[in-house]
Order: sequence, then C-alpha cells, then structure tokens
Amino acid sequence: MACSIVQFCSFQDLQAARDFLFPHLREETPSGAVRRDPSKSNWEDDGWGAWEESEPQEPEEEGNTCKPQKTCWLQDCILSLSPTNDLMVIAREQKAVFLVPKWKHSDKGKEEMQFAVGWSGSLSVEEGECVTSALCIPLASQKRSSTGRPDWTCIVVGFTSGYVRFYTENGVLLLAQLLNEDSVLQLKCRTYEIPRHPGVTEQNEELSILYPAAIVTIDGFSLFQSLRACRNQVAKAAASGNENIQPPPLAYKKWGLQDIDTIIDHASIGIMTLSPFDQMKTASNIGGYNAAIKNSPPAMSQYITVGSSPFTGFFYALEGSTQPLLSHVALAVASKLTSALFNAASGWLGWKSKHEEEAFQKQKPKVEPATPLAVRFGLPDSRRHGESICLSPCNTLAAVTDDFGRVILLDVARGIAIRMWKGYRDAQTGWIQIVEDLHERVPEKGDFSPFGSPQGPSRVAQFLVIYAPRRGILEVWSTQQGPRVGAFNVGKYCRLLYPGYKIMGLNNITSQSWQPQTYQICLVDPVSGSVKTVSVPFHLALSDKKSERAKDMHLVKKLGTLLKAKCPNLDLIETEIKELILDIKYPATKKQALESILASERLPFSCLKNITQTLMDTLKNQELESVDEGLLQFCANKLKLLHLYESVSQLNSTDFHSDTPFSDNDLAVLLRLDEKELLKLQALLEKYKQENNRTAVRFSDDKDGVLPVKTFLEYLEYEKDVVNIKKTSEEEYVALGSFFFWKCLCGESSTEEMCHTLESAGLSPQLLLSLLLSVWLSKEKDILDKPQSVCCLHTMLYLLSKMKVAIEETWDSQSVSPWWQQMRTVCIQSENNGAALLSAHVGHAVAAQISNSLTEKKFSQTVSGTDSEALTDSWEALSLDTEYWKLLLKQLEDCLLLQTLLHSKTNTRTSKVSSLQAEPLPKLSVKKLLEGGKGGIADSVAKWIFKQDFSPEVLKLANKGRDAENPDEPREGINRGLFEVSEVEMDLGAIPDLLHLAYKQFPCSLELDVLHAHCCWEYVVQWNKDPEEARFFVRSIEHLKHILNAHIQNGIALMMWNTFLVKRFSAATYLMDKVGKAPKDRLCRRDVGMSDTAVTSFLGCCWDLLQTLMEADVSRDEMQVPVLDTEDAWLTVEGPVSIVELALDQKHIHYPLVVHHSVLGAILYAVMRFSLKTVKPLSLFDSKGKNAFFKDLTSIQLLPSGEMDPNFISVRQQFLLKVVSAAVQARHTVAKDRDSTEEAATAPFGKDQDWPVLAVDLAHHLQVNEDVVRRHYVGELYNYGADHLGEEAILQVQDKEVLASQLLVLIGQRLAHAVLRTQTREGLELLARLPPTLCTWLKAMNPQDLQNTEVPIATTAKLVNKVIELLPENHGQYSLALHLTEAVEAISLPPL
Repeated sequence: MACSIVQFCSFQDLQAARDFLFPHLREETPSGAVRRDPSKSNWEDDGWGAWEESEPQEPEEEGNTCKPQKTCWLQDCILSLSPTNDLMVIAREQKAVFLVPKWKHSDKGKEEMQFAVGWSGSLSVEEGECVTSALCIPLASQKRSSTGRPDWTCIVVGFTSGYVRFYTENGVLLLAQLLNEDSVLQLKCRTYEIPRHPGVTEQNEELSILYPAAIVTIDGFSLFQSLRACRNQVAKAAASGNENIQPPPLAYKKWGLQDIDTIIDHASIGIMTLSPFDQMKTASNIGGYNAAIKNSPPAMSQYITVGSSPFTGFFYALEGSTQPLLSHVALAVASKLTSALFNAASGWLGWKSKHEEEAFQKQKPKVEPATPLAVRFGLPDSRRHGESICLSPCNTLAAVTDDFGRVILLDVARGIAIRMWKGYRDAQTGWIQIVEDLHERVPEKGDFSPFGSPQGPSRVAQFLVIYAPRRGILEVWSTQQGPRVGAFNVGKYCRLLYPGYKIMGLNNITSQSWQPQTYQICLVDPVSGSVKTVSVPFHLALSDKKSERAKDMHLVKKLGTLLKAKCPNLDLIETEIKELILDIKYPATKKQALESILASERLPFSCLKNITQTLMDTLKNQELESVDEGLLQFCANKLKLLHLYESVSQLNSTDFHSDTPFSDNDLAVLLRLDEKELLKLQALLEKYKQENNRTAVRFSDDKDGVLPVKTFLEYLEYEKDVVNIKKTSEEEYVALGSFFFWKCLCGESSTEEMCHTLESAGLSPQLLLSLLLSVWLSKEKDILDKPQSVCCLHTMLYLLSKMKVAIEETWDSQSVSPWWQQMRTVCIQSENNGAALLSAHVGHAVAAQISNSLTEKKFSQTVSGTDSEALTDSWEALSLDTEYWKLLLKQLEDCLLLQTLLHSKTNTRTSKVSSLQAEPLPKLSVKKLLEGGKGGIADSVAKWIFKQDFSPEVLKLANKGRDAENPDEPREGINRGLFEVSEVEMDLGAIPDLLHLAYKQFPCSLELDVLHAHCCWEYVVQWNKDPEEARFFVRSIEHLKHILNAHIQNGIALMMWNTFLVKRFSAATYLMDKVGKAPKDRLCRRDVGMSDTAVTSFLGCCWDLLQTLMEADVSRDEMQVPVLDTEDAWLTVEGPVSIVELALDQKHIHYPLVVHHSVLGAILYAVMRFSLKTVKPLSLFDSKGKNAFFKDLTSIQLLPSGEMDPNFISVRQQFLLKVVSAAVQARHTVAKDRDSTEEAATAPFGKDQDWPVLAVDLAHHLQVNEDVVRRHYVGELYNYGADHLGEEAILQVQDKEVLASQLLVLIGQRLAHAVLRTQTREGLELLARLPPTLCTWLKAMNPQDLQNTEVPIATTAKLVNKVIELLPENHGQYSLALHLTEAVEAISLPPL
C-alpha cells in the first residue's frame, strides 16, 4: 500500500469556462474558423464547446518563463473548491463561473462525476473592482433527519474595493460587508473540530479577512445565523414581495497590524493557552525582571503573517481586551421583476424608491476603526519575502513559501523554523492528516490485551504536500523530519487546492453523528480536465526502524515480482515464496500475500497446496496467543477447498465407462412413460432439435469439465464448515457445475463417488441441485444428442435427493416439497425448453420413486391389519406433488412446441428484409409466458409472423385442419385468390404443420381472431418505429380485415387510430392545406415524419381502416361479444392486459364522425395519389366540419347538416371532377405504355382503388350532384378513347340528354381532327360535300383538347349512333347529330 493519486471528478467542458473568463483566448481561432466579435458574443448563448482548440501545443523549452496562455490560464484565476466537493468557483477580475458536480456517463460508458456550469456571470457591483479571493463554505443542515450532507454552500468573495460579499450557489447576492476600505488580500476559514484529547483548546469557528494592514475575524456562529436568515429572506422576497425581517448582526473583531512593512498572507491559529513556564518567559521578555504574573494564564488569539520586514510575524491578541463590533447586515433582496443573478440587490432591508436607493448606494457604510496590535516577534530576513502560509490541520505546523524558491516548515507554538526545502519556486502547499486504523496495528510481543483488542488511542500523522509547477511534480513529505513518501508527475499547469476547513455550523454534539465525506486536498489539472486527490496510508509516517509495515510491503512487492517472473524451476520458486510469506509479520499483509499467491495463474496446484500447507503448519506451531485467528481460519478454509479440488479432479481424470446397454424401453421405464407417450416426447424433441440447430452455430468445446484452480478458489468460499458460492455470473456458475457434474452426466465418472465427495466437503444438497440443473440446462445441444445422459441425471438426482436435509423426513406430506419446488422453479425459469422438459420428466420420476418408497415404508410400519385410511392419505400426498409435476410437464411441452415454431423459418424470402425484421426473437420460458399475461402466447407468435412476413392467408391455411375437425363452426372470411395460397404453400415447408400443432395445443390463446388481432397490432407497432416501411401498415390492415368478430375488429381499429394514426393524419392534413397541393418529400419528412411516397400509402391505409371501422360498427350489433378463454395449464398467468381485452373494452364509435373522417381521408389520399395541385382539403368543409376533425371518434361532435353553401358545393364539385380526370388519365396512360410504367405506377400503393366509384360515393357525402360526376367520367373515358368502357358507364348516367350534348362536342373534336388536320385534296373535297352549317361547326371545334386522337372512325360512328339514341327528336341538337352521321359515313367511304 503506497502513496497514490486518485481521480474523483472531471470537467464537462473546462475550455468553455476558460473562454468566458479569458475572451482574448477565444478570439485566437485557428485558420478557417469563423471569427467572433467579442463585444457581441454571449458565452451562455454560444453554448459549450463553441470554440475548439485545434492548434497543436508546442513543447515548452527549458528555462522559458513565458508559458503558453492557453494552458497556464488557471494560474491567473481565483480558485476555490468546497471541501464536500459540492461546488467549485473559478473567478478572474469581475467574472466568475460556479461549477456543480453531476453524475454522467463518460466516453468509456462508466458513470463518473463531472463538474458542469451551474451559474456564470459578473460579480462586480462597484466600477473597477475585481475579485481577489474566494471561499466555498458548506453550511450544515439544521434538520434532525439530515444524512450528513451540507444544507447549502455559501460563496464568499473578496474584492479590491474592500467589500466582502456572500452569494448562494445560483449567484444570488445575500449580503455585502465593507469592513475596511483597503483591498481584500485573503479569505480564510476555520470550522469546528473535536479536540483529540483534553489538553487541546477547543477552537471556535471563524472567517478571517486579511487587508494590507488589518485582520478582521467574523465569529462563525454569528456568520452562520446571518447567512441562514439572509437566504430565507431572499427566498421569501423573491416569492411574495416585501418581507422585512432583520437578520442578526455580524459579530467581528478588527486588528490593525503594526510594526510590519508588507503582508501577503496570514494564518489564524486560534485561541491558545500558555503553560506556566511559557507565561513566565513571555512576561519576562515583555516586562523585564519585575514583571507581574497572573495566577491563571491568559487566553490569546494567535495570528501569523508572511510578507517582508519581518518575513514572518507573530501576533497575539488577548481575549477580552476588546469588545466585538456589531455590523448591520446589508441584505440583498431578490426582486420578482429582475434577474436573480446580480441585479437582485434592492438596497438595505425593505423596499425603497429609486431615488432613495441610488442616493443610499452612493454612501459607503461607516467603517469602524481597527484595534492596534503590535507584532510580538518574527523571523527577520530583510531580503526574503513571504508569499503564502498554509496551516496544518492540528494547528501545530505551518508551511511558508517565499520568493527564493524555498518551503519553510514553522513550529507554530515555538515560533521557529524547523525545516527547509530548496528548489520549489512558485510552490503551492497543502496538508493531509491521516488517522491510524487500530485494527491494522501489530501488537508488540508480551503486550497483549486480554480482550484481544489493541491498546491506546489512534495515532495521527501529518503529511506535507508540495506542488512545484516549474517542475510539474507533486511531492508528499512526512513531517516533521520524515522522508519523501510519494512523488507524481502531474504537469506544469495544475492548481493545488487545500481548503483547511470542513462544514460550518457543527458543534461538539452534532459533529459526532455527522461523518461527511470531505476532501482534504485536491489537484485541478486543466490539461486533462480532471480533479484528483492524494491517498496516503498511515504506515508511511512511521520511522524505518519501527515500520514493520514498510518491510512487509517490500516483501509483498517482491512476491508480486516473483509471481510474474518466468522461471522453469518451479521448486526454486516454491521455496522462495515460502520464505517470503513466512517473513511477513502483519497478519493482514500475510493474508494479502496468500491471496495473491492463490490468484496466480502461473503456479500449479501442487505448489499452491504445499505453500498453503506450510503456512498452516507454521501458524499451528506458534504460540496460541500470538496467532491471528482470522489468518488461521483463512488458511484452513483455503486448504479445505484445495483438497476438494484435488478430489474432484482425480475423479474426473479416472477412466470410468458404464457398459450397461441403454434402450428406448429402459428410458420409458426410467421416466415412467408408456410407449405412446415416449414416442410423442421423442418426436417433439426431434422437431425442436432440428429447428434449434438452424438458429445457432455450435462451436466445439474441448474444456467441458475442466476448471483452473485459481478460478475454482475465486468461485467458492468456506465458512463455518459449509461451502458457499460467491455471487457469480451465469457462465461462471455453469463452469463450476460442469467441473463437478459434466463427466458424471456423460457417464465418464462415478456418480456415487462424486456425490459422496461433495457431500463430505460441506456442499449443501440444494446448492448441488442448483449447480446440476444449471449444467444440464446449459448443455442442451449435447444432452439431446446423448439419450443416455438422462439415465445419469436420474441417478445423480436420486443420490442428491437421498442426502441429509434434502427431503426432511418430518416434512408434511400434505404440502409441497421445497426440494422439488426448487427444481420446478429452475425448469420454469429456463429458456432451454428441451433440456428443461427432460429434467422435469426425470424429476417427476425420481419424486414418484421416493414417494412410493416412503409410502411403502410408512405402510409396512402400520398394524398388520389392513389400514386403508393410511394408504389413502399417502396417495393423497403423492397426488398433490404429482399434480404440480403434471402441470409443469404440460406447460413445458406447450412452451417447447411454441419455441419450435418460433425457431422455424421459410425456405426462401423474396421480399426485402427490414432491419426490424432481422432482430432476433427472445427465447421463451414458462416463466415468461406466465408473466406475459393472457395475450403473451399470441404476442410471441405475432412477433414471429412479423419476422417471417407471412400473408394472413397462411394463418387461415394452417387453420383448415381445425375447421375440418370442427365442421359445425361457421367458415367465413375474406376469399383470396387460390393462386396466392398455392404459391405460399410451396415456400412454407413444415411451418403449416407446426402452426396446426400450435393451434391444437393452444385452442384458446391462438384462436384465429386473437392471433390476427395481435399480428395487426405488432405490424402497426413496428411500422410506427420505421414509417418508411409502408408495407408493414398495409399488412396490418390486411390482418385487421381478417378478424371475423366485429367487436374485436372495432376495438383494435379504434386503438390503432388513437395510438398511432391520428397525430400523423392531422399533421398531413394541415401540411397539405398549408401548401395547397401534394407536398414535396422534404416537407413530408419534416411535418409527418415520412417520405411523400410513404405518406400516400399511409393515407390510403387510414382510409381503409376507417372504412373497416364503419363496417365493424354496423356488424357488431349482430354478433355476440366473444368469451376469452385460457387453456387449463395457463390459468395462473399474470401480467399486462391483452390487446384483445383492451379492444373489447373500447367504447362505441360515433358513426357519423367516422364517416366525416373517412371523407377527409379519401380526399387526402386522392390529392397525394394523383399529385393534385391548387387543392386545400380543409377548404372543402365549413367551420363545423373543420372543428369536428381529429376529435375522439367515440365523442358526439356537432357535424354539418342541412343544405350546404353553393360556393362549397361548387369547390367540392371541381375537386371531384379533378379526381375523376386524374384517375382516368393515370389508368389510360399506364395502358399505353404497359411494359415500362405499369409496375412502377401501381407498386407503391398495392391494388389501386376504383376511383370513379369512390368519387361518386364522395359526391353523395359532399352533397354534390352524383350525375355530374358520372357524366364527367363518361366524357373522360371517350376523351381517352376508351369507348367500350364509356358505353358501360353511360348506363349509370341519369340525365342522358345533357350527356349527349357533351358527347356531341367530343365527336365534333374527333371529326375536326380527322378532316382538318391536313390540308389535302381529299380532305378539302370531303369538306365541300358537307353541309355549310356542319362545316362551320367543325371549324369552331378545337381538336387539341382530345387526349386520344387515334380513335378509328368506325368507333366514332358507333358513338354518333349512341348520341342519336340518347337525344329525343325534338331536341335542338338532333339535326346536328343527323348531319354528323352523314359526315361520319362520308369520311368512312373510300375516296373515288
């Protein structure tokens, strides 16, 4: 145990704090970086890490006194750290940064404490004043329930103006005091310490303030009360306004230091009482030979200053010579309207007007005169100037630094220098006080306590810590005249912080119950951004002659080197190790050495055993009184473990092979199964093995059953003749179990001998059973390949069960056996279901065998007459435990089948696999299924179906067997193409059979509606994780439509809408309404969270879901609510409510509101599907309609009713006509170029809607004349040349006259194109033969409006005839139609 330096905290971003305090360093940005205007930059707004240093650090040359500013900046700051590590202050000039520690994850993933900025800003109030000194003083809590942490931390700051101001952790000014008009040089604090023995004077708490010619000391109790009152006052004023509470005044003393040139630093030693001799010596020096001496020595306060002339001055102030001064507290009240940083000062107590306040602030408080105090003596050295003084924790020593690069150690009581160190220019000093641990003290020979405890109080050692920044070294020295005990290279730019105080506000009673963790000293390294402390063991303070500990540590180091060395001669090493460990004196160190020997990987087992045995023999040969009981017991325990290791290793290495043949019939007898049950079990395990082998890769392991002795000793511990296992991981547990049992399970070691060895070593049967099962379950693949291992397990389990305290003979047969319950619990928790099922069968068989033997024994002891009641009782006891086994076997069988199904895969996967589908499924266990709730089984299967991406038809296909078995059940559903089903059958392999088996095993949990509901929910959950995967949402809607029970279908759809869809649906609506067209990809990703293609599919699925929801609402009244049953083996399931139960709890929807949303969904889908422009979806609805959107579908909303405004109807009609035109265009554009574009156009959206029919349906809901839409559809079909479809669509039109008039125009456009497109002779002759009125009419036509000009004239002739049929003879355009008939015939005739 040597001196060490330990990091306990780091900085989150120290560079940003530097940039705030040193703005000029921030401006030095590397080339290419953006330069900032320092006058406009705001550190808090810019954020942490806004400025990075990328310039490489140039190495500092030797002797170069100008350090790089970017690394030595911390030397120019005022730095203070709370001793409880609650707060750090870094200040420079007017600015300050308050840092607070927070637990955060480091880059390595571990949690560590990091200092982060809690507050930053300017502290100066008066113009031109700067910070000169700062302290962070933690204040004790007054609550009885306090845990020892401080209540809060006060920051005390001294300024060049003479002011001392007190702040909270948030930068709120509590009070300000002007006690002297000169600059504050130094602030120091002293807190209460319990005196170590009665001769030490109890010291009061105080805050001392050093000025160039004065020292002010503020009483700690007075300060503590004032700070608490001010903090409460500020909090009340900030919350409720004026709370005029006068805090108690500060009690302080002010001494004017005389007869000294300059003062740089000081130390307040506290109250001291002279001994009679020192009293007479002092009186003689001051008063001469005839000086009078008081009967009782006076109490004096001692102060030491460092500076010049004298270099060190000693001052003594008699207690009671002057009365303490009372200062009224200047309280800063936080205003509600202003920032609580430093604008909170609102004058003295109470509120004032603005003018009064300004006038009052200009007047400085009255400064009391100082009481003169002359220097009594000093260390005169005219050329030496002191720079700092650091008082030791015991107030007996002080370290002084000077400008000559010396560190001088002062004896405070005698006033003399007792030691000097050279070569420490700009040194920083601190102290560490270490209290001896009495348990580690070695008793001297012949000095033993009858009670076995060391004598005398704990000793205290003081170490001086010196940081030399010029050399970048931190040294630890033992005082007073001790050697250097530690040295560390820490860098040249650190700061050593030594508070010298702890928590303020404690007294001799409260300090005994408080044990706060405080840091005596710490080192801040700005380069690495870390805060470190120094750890020094007590024994380093002992002299070399007395320090047996130092010698022991030297031997331990030598032993460590020896254990690491590579030496072929093991006998030589063993001899040296024995000599070393016997030479060690301290029992604790000897134990440490033995632990390191036993943990060595280089030493063989024989060496370890011999060394431990030698140490044990040596201890036994010593006198009983001088032997450490703990060490002796430790050796004995390790020796027993080594003997156990040796015995087990010998049994495992012995050649042992059982020649007994093993058949299936033997296995059936062993497990108490008939032939049919055994075949069923073997078939089930074979399927499980086949599917399981697909999912995992098996690596050969040649080290089964082998365990290094080092690892063995780490896993086990011996205590009170019982071997226990330390807390280990599952892998380590299995490794230990393999060492004990694997050879036995393989039939390569004697089971009986192993059980006897382990039992005699002190391992409990319960522990052995746990180890045996852990091995059995972890080696599942090997066990399934070795049926004979079942016989070995049976033998081992029977032997363990027959051990003492395994199954108690007094155990009540009417209750459950704890022994077998332990085994069942392990099987329930296991995820290796094949091995668990086999072990459960073995356990059931052994339990039955033991129960039968106990029953026979009990029955044979009864009276010779037939006692049927006793036999009946025993069979009842047997049946109780047997029922638990049967239940477990059924659960494990179910779980095994389910796991087999989840391991199965399709042979081929044509569609691309999403990363979500590639995630492995968690393995199942009976415990997981019992805790998964009623829907846990269906949920597991749904996750597997999602992973395989089956069509819902697959589930229906596998269910055909069930339907065949139950012909009375209705066989409804959605009919799909047989081609799709047959294609599915080809790729599935054995999956339909496994699914069918699962349906039979779980007739309730995997009921088809329940499974579809879980699949629907699983797909939509996965889609929500990655909305780009639109096919997941499509598949979810497919499963939703396959749910036959309308109650479940309605609930699932409503839950999907509320949970996943309505927010995205509303976002898409508002986005499309904002842009007035189908939005681009970037906007869709920003507002809806998915691409434009995915949004199109999403809106289509939403419309589909709303349609399904309406259909389910209509159908649910005709159906009964389904009864959700559970299989008998799974009645005890607990856990979350299933999706189906939640669905059945959903309220009834408000049908008109769903229709309203469905209309909006269709409109949005149409806009995205056809990329329509100049369409604002919400403009198609009035205010009532808009307000009803996106409300809860089960709520009653005010919907539009009655006649709609004609302007709305006109806009709606234009929209529907756009949709029809776009739908016809999309259909016939694809038809033109089918090979290149058909798949591209339809692939993203699946099977497209029949948009014209949908448009007519929307017209009904939007109060638009449906016939207008139908006529427009017919016109568009003829426009695109689809005359055969147009003839069918005409049948749906009601006003055929208007349609005929519209078609006449289209015929005219076709004829105009045929006649006038080319100015040929034939065309002109044809035109001349036509009637003049018809020629004029044709010339007025515009053929450019036609979408398809390649329609044959014969087809147009049919259209003319159709128009004549539609027009009545008295119609105004009838004659025109007849002329067109003649024109068509003329055009169709060949030219002469």
